[in-house]
Amino acid sequence: MQLKYKSYWRKSGLKGKWGNIFLERLSKHNPKNVLEIGVFCGVTAKNTCEFLYKSNGNNFNYIGIDLFGGHQSEIKDEIEPTFLKDQKFSNPLKNLYYNFIIKENLNSIESVSKFLKSYKDNIRLIAGDTNKVLKEIDLKSIDFTFLDGGHSYQTVINDLTILYQSMKGQKKIILCDDYGKESFIPEVEKAINDFVKQNNLNLNLIENRFAEIIT
Repeated sequence: MQLKYKSYWRKSGLKGKWGNIFLERLSKHNPKNVLEIGVFCGVTAKNTCEFLYKSNGNNFNYIGIDLFGGHQSEIKDEIEPTFLKDQKFSNPLKNLYYNFIIKENLNSIESVSKFLKSYKDNIRLIAGDTNKVLKEIDLKSIDFTFLDGGHSYQTVINDLTILYQSMKGQKKIILCDDYGKESFIPEVEKAINDFVKQNNLNLNLIENRFAEIIT
């Protein structure tokens, strides 16, 4: 299968080669049921659904969790990636189209739902803070998680702990962004290192950016 990450004229945290590397990890593990924490504008979600459809036909599920423009919980040390703070585009045509013509917030759940409408029967989008909503979701069928949501130490530890409760000993994949020097956030690195040590797990560093944990 030819793997090429598409940007779809929307913002994504996986620019350049990073989207292709993400798709390579999907291809290596070939999941059917994927959870993404931190959907942003839905670009990685759509690439993921396209991959899953090519691999499994309609026999796949995608769950995406994001604030979708809402407010995070009371955690005061939460770290917001700079690309989430506004919807200004370096490309003036994009800026004109999204901000002045259609006036659409690309991070809204309405916009992402519309963007993913081709896979509406296979997806579930959940608006909320994972410190509250993640424990309410049935995660038993999830094979592969892409963790790129809240970036505070407490949120990363919370997410990993809840995921591991449903995945322990099942050789499932948690791929964490912003770990290595190519996209480094110290709180993320510390939380992942502490979690891996506490649970005696192995960590694979992928291209000096992603931390891949096999449960």
